[in-house]
Amino acid sequence: MKKYALALLISPFLFFLFTNCNKNKSSTEETTSNDSVAVKVDSLEKKAITTIDTTDFNRRMIALANKDTTGMWPVKTPYPLPGALLPYNRIIAFYGNLYSKRMGVLGEYPRAEMIEKLQAEVAKWQAADSSVTTIPALHYIAVSAQAASGKANRHNMRMPFKQIDTVLSWAKPINAIVFLDIQVGHSTVKEEVSQLEEKLALPNVHLGIDPEFSMKSGHVPGTKIGTMSADDINDAIDILARIVRENKLPPKILVVHRFTQGMVTNYKAIKTVPEVQIVMHMDGFGSQVLKRSTYLRYIYREPVQFTGFKLFYKNDNWNDWKMYTPEQLLEFSPKPSYIQFQ
Repeated sequence: MKKYALALLISPFLFFLFTNCNKNKSSTEETTSNDSVAVKVDSLEKKAITTIDTTDFNRRMIALANKDTTGMWPVKTPYPLPGALLPYNRIIAFYGNLYSKRMGVLGEYPRAEMIEKLQAEVAKWQAADSSVTTIPALHYIAVSAQAASGKANRHNMRMPFKQIDTVLSWAKPINAIVFLDIQVGHSTVKEEVSQLEEKLALPNVHLGIDPEFSMKSGHVPGTKIGTMSADDINDAIDILARIVRENKLPPKILVVHRFTQGMVTNYKAIKTVPEVQIVMHMDGFGSQVLKRSTYLRYIYREPVQFTGFKLFYKNDNWNDWKMYTPEQLLEFSPKPSYIQFQ
């Protein structure tokens, strides 16, 4: 494994890549004040919210900023479409791939044991912060970077849809949402997200993209930390926004992994639109001091919209390190809305 400077967090994939290739009413339209929820009502359909309560939204965003005094947080962005998950919920996700026990907790344990463990983490976070609803998620690596180039010379492997369907079937009984994560390798965000449109059109399916394995320089994934520009991220946003509009869906969430400066460039040009909610996710493992420093450098100081934080059961507890607790992370400014376990 290539060693990086101590100031950087290390991705666990560098260890893996080379060894695992309401109530019905009469038909009327009701609106309240500008700061209230407006609703369109039909006798044969459920109440459909047409705008959000902006006063409540603003209050929740200020709470997430957690007394930040810089003016950077909360970020000023367009209000989301109705049905948005954030900032009303906190998402607790288990990450991994069903083909490997080394890529994350999602594939490491048998299904029943994994689900029980996930639900326990959801309960911990709900107890730590009752101001939001804590919901479970399965974050599945649907496109995995590979050392081998493959027939298409993409340096990635697309998982079969039947495996995605398995993850969806696991999510349904526990009302979990699902994230499909892509590691483009030598491919592009546009190409890899486009081939998942059928699944992304499902209401409970969202997207993750991993700049670490976007090898614009032509390097083999895992030999160097990759990068994505705002243009790459905007390609994903454009596709998700179109899917939301065409299918009349609530907003999609886009998780962007990050643990170095170079992994995301020109962040100020990243689009914020009503159809997509962006989570800049602090990835990588290390000591608590190092992880907090990384969060401050690359997530807090380069604000986009919402934030996330990754926790590792093994690698965050290595040597004399200790994994962050919910109570500790809730002291951060801003508070992370998305917590991922690997």
